[in-house]
Amino acid sequence: MRFIGNEKLADYAELTKPRLTTLVLVTTWLGFSLGAKAHPPKWLWLSVLLGTWLAACGAAALNQYIERELDAKMRRTQNRPLPQKRLLPRHALIFGMVLATVGVLDLLLFVNALASLLACLTLFSYLLVYTPLKTRTNCCTLIGAVPGAIPPMIGWAAARGSLGPQAWVLFAILFLWQLPHFLAIAWMYRDDYARAGCSMLPVVDPEGGSTARMIILYCAILIPVTLMPSRMGWAGFSYFWGALVLGMVFLFFGSCTAFFRTPAYAKRLLLASVIYLPALLTWMVLDGI
Repeated sequence: MRFIGNEKLADYAELTKPRLTTLVLVTTWLGFSLGAKAHPPKWLWLSVLLGTWLAACGAAALNQYIERELDAKMRRTQNRPLPQKRLLPRHALIFGMVLATVGVLDLLLFVNALASLLACLTLFSYLLVYTPLKTRTNCCTLIGAVPGAIPPMIGWAAARGSLGPQAWVLFAILFLWQLPHFLAIAWMYRDDYARAGCSMLPVVDPEGGSTARMIILYCAILIPVTLMPSRMGWAGFSYFWGALVLGMVFLFFGSCTAFFRTPAYAKRLLLASVIYLPALLTWMVLDGI
């Protein structure tokens, strides 16, 4: 009888992009927490988080299957399991399809149809829209932010069975946050993306002017959007000022990146973004009314 060794298990785990799927779990939990009117049963918590996590893991594995040739051309991704041939492509394909299918079915059978439908929309937009467009248009980042912003809506739909204005505000916050976050990454690795033929904005904008304007624009728009929970009455006074300060700090790092236009400042913006979002979401939950 053949057993999968630890190294092979680690390769399959790498296919799921653990850091990305952890963020998906956190934002799904946020949507569910804010949407829950009372104390939901524990099995519902488990089902929505498990189903969303499995669907996200499946999407990540399928994305690496689709982009295995592109990943082989980029220094940042060339050591992944598929470019290094540590896993067979068909095994990654089956693995991703099984995870995604089980995740969607879990949401359908144990949560509700809307949550399952939103998971399907995430998979479709991420794998069949965003992924192919990465080599065709510099608008791919804008399009790719859509599936990344859906998980809190899945959580909200799991708690309420419908989508209210609050769910769309959560979507808008996640959508806008992703744009400077991923533009910073694209700026840091634009030579890598160019080598792979990806049409990221920093690749087709060598002077950086358009990229700089987009970073400032999205950071600036994010501030009033993050204040909406307080204005709508489902977050308190403390959150309002916390979100305002966090937004101004994030805008400062975005402005520095836009002004100096160097990979070093792009890295600082990236680090600021990964601190900003958890801080904002935690404050929102703790100060929720």
